[in-house]
Amino acid sequence: MIRYLAALLLFLPVSATADQLKVATSFTIIADMARNVGGDHAQVHSITPPGAEIHGYQPTPGDIIGLSDADLVLVNGLNLDLWAQRFLDGIADVPVVTVTDGITPIPISGGDYDGQPNPHAWMALDSAQVYVDNIAGAMAAADPDNAAAYRANADSYKQQIAEVVGPLRDRARALPPQRRWLVTSEGAFSYLARDFGLQELFLWPINSEGQGTPQQVRRLIDSMRDSGAPVIFSESTVSDRPARRIAAETGADYGGILYVDSLSDADGPVPTYLDLLRVTSEAIVGRLEDE
Repeated sequence: MIRYLAALLLFLPVSATADQLKVATSFTIIADMARNVGGDHAQVHSITPPGAEIHGYQPTPGDIIGLSDADLVLVNGLNLDLWAQRFLDGIADVPVVTVTDGITPIPISGGDYDGQPNPHAWMALDSAQVYVDNIAGAMAAADPDNAAAYRANADSYKQQIAEVVGPLRDRARALPPQRRWLVTSEGAFSYLARDFGLQELFLWPINSEGQGTPQQVRRLIDSMRDSGAPVIFSESTVSDRPARRIAAETGADYGGILYVDSLSDADGPVPTYLDLLRVTSEAIVGRLEDE
């Protein structure tokens, strides 16, 4: 509990200077992007705390902190943060910008959400660049005096993202075909898999559905046996038990934890978005490279 409260404090708003743009975001990954774009000119607050399960998040009254005096609100869209609407309906005259605008979504495959947009677009290089451009544009519109600074910060940040993802993507694309399988608990890696040239299998398509049902487990066991997929991973915000069971049943390796939906606290493994990209991509590629 103490660690959770400490982590929460990292994402609560602190006093902004009079000339800082006050920005609220629906979750921690967009918040970190916004901090990099905003630099010293913006004060950024995430509604959800580090480590939170963001699908179907249940807001509390305290989550309204940081929205009441926001100059700008940034949301993911693609049906990920519909729960935030209850807050947004109560604030007038504050621009709300969807940072996935311009991205062609990959449809969810299977389950109750079949055909709806997969919201995890931040996991691929090209779409991550769109996020950053949209954030910079939103900040420039809300604070024109610092538009040049936001654009310069965005350009620098996009280069950093490319430097993290590019070499790992090249390694993934060089894998032998029989090892180009990404198997996870949630189908949260469709954009990364497409970017890295991997084929994707998963237990459930999105975390707001049933997790690890007997039907899901049996279907994935059969698919892994048919494909020869060598490794299965789970994500930080869900139980690893179904993935470990499937690894034992199929003889595949359990590859460990991937981070996708939320950053960690400052002392954790992925306190920034660049860390999340690096740690997750390295875990995937490193295990698939193992013979």
